[in-house]
Amino acid sequence: MADKKPAGGGGKTGGHPTVHKLYKVSGEKADRLRKSCPKCGSGTFMAQHKDRNSCGKCHYTEFAKK
Repeated sequence: MADKKPAGGGGKTGGHPTVHKLYKVSGEKADRLRKSCPKCGSGTFMAQHKDRNSCGKCHYTEFAKK
């Protein structure tokens, strides 16, 4: 049998960022560090890639301008 590949990213999330990496807390205010999807609403963050932002839920994509 082929050898199993190790899970990416480590931890329980399988490569996805944990919640404490998506927000910045200053005092009693929490600021979002990633952009929210305009189609899905404020509860869904968009993934940051090198040349685009994309939503994993509805597949909405915004490409970066050159």
